[in-house]
Amino acid sequence: MLEECIFAGFGGQGTLLIGKFLACAALMEGKEVTWMPSYGVEMRGGTANCSVVISDLPVAAPVIDEPDAVIAMNYPSMAKFENTIKPGGVMIVNSSLTDARATRRDIITAYVPATEIAEKVKNPKGANVVILGAYMALRKDVVQMDTLIEAMREELGPRKAKFLDGNIRALHAGYDHIRSILL
Repeated sequence: MLEECIFAGFGGQGTLLIGKFLACAALMEGKEVTWMPSYGVEMRGGTANCSVVISDLPVAAPVIDEPDAVIAMNYPSMAKFENTIKPGGVMIVNSSLTDARATRRDIITAYVPATEIAEKVKNPKGANVVILGAYMALRKDVVQMDTLIEAMREELGPRKAKFLDGNIRALHAGYDHIRSILL
């Protein structure tokens, strides 16, 4: 098994955090993992992305040329990474922030109104976790949902534990949104 993902958005949207959640969950399941962040000129408001590589075998390098999946929290991220996705791969777009549509027809593109969904589950800052839930629905063989929730608990730690329940609701809401489209 080899899964290569890019999580991208503006600084402050939590794209690096959800990449960390996924990487931590994969580690908990005994998989080989790399997580590599990349920041723009400034943190909050600038561009930010991270690459996550998950494998059953040792990972030689964290650099991804053709990801299996791209999570784009905004239009600039969608525009930057759409053409890098391998044929048959997945792109998940926060359609709350862009009306743009993918130009490629050889990838699966899911448009998720993550900001609206996060607000509905009373976690207005949880659009990133909604998108992660959508990813889990489309790529469910990468890690188990229970492991991902445990990774979220560990990564948030005691200082941010108060955000866990809202993030779990957001995760399930994103997952359910995709599942309702697929059924």
